[in-house]
Amino acid sequence: MSLPPSSTEHAQKVATPALLICEYCDTVHRRRPLAYGEVARCLRCQAVLERHQRIGVNGMFALVVTVMVVFVQANVWPIITLGLNGEQIRTTLWGIIVMMWKEHSQVVAVLAAGTLFFFPLCKMLTLGWLLAYGRIGRRAPGFGRLMVIMHYINPWTMSEVFVLGVLVSIVKAHLYFDVKPDIGVFAYAALAVLITIFSGIDVRQLWDKIPEQVP
Repeated sequence: MSLPPSSTEHAQKVATPALLICEYCDTVHRRRPLAYGEVARCLRCQAVLERHQRIGVNGMFALVVTVMVVFVQANVWPIITLGLNGEQIRTTLWGIIVMMWKEHSQVVAVLAAGTLFFFPLCKMLTLGWLLAYGRIGRRAPGFGRLMVIMHYINPWTMSEVFVLGVLVSIVKAHLYFDVKPDIGVFAYAALAVLITIFSGIDVRQLWDKIPEQVP
């Protein structure tokens, strides 16, 4: 007895085990459920293929919203206060970027604006869009393309590098100015911690957590 085409395809999906392909050496592995704390590694190059994902879609969405709130605060509040001869100058991230642009450091200004503002913002908005639909069990419009975009912009989010750079600059500038870290630095420090926590979440598992709707 032959099954209808749709039933045949469904049976093949159920019978065929999920596969994992190493992004470094292209070795194909048979996928299996991971226990708590377990990590799947490539048998050839030992690269991490997958980690056990404890946090669900709702938890990821809450984390993204938290990161966005801290991100806005980090960009609104001043970062440092420089004091010299009784005068004080307070500046935000965009104040520093504009200053670099005016001082003929356009390349550095563009890189700073991209890695510290536009790329992180794009990642957060994209992920928030996907998770907002994922919470109701649906894939957002443009799901596949947006997942690919996130894969490429992920290495360009460098807020933690910026925090380290600011701390080094404060220490060095303290020899010549009265330097006081403002609340923006602490907001960026909190943002770096949240991004570090979020980096431990494999967003590729959204392919499994948000299944494609079969008509």
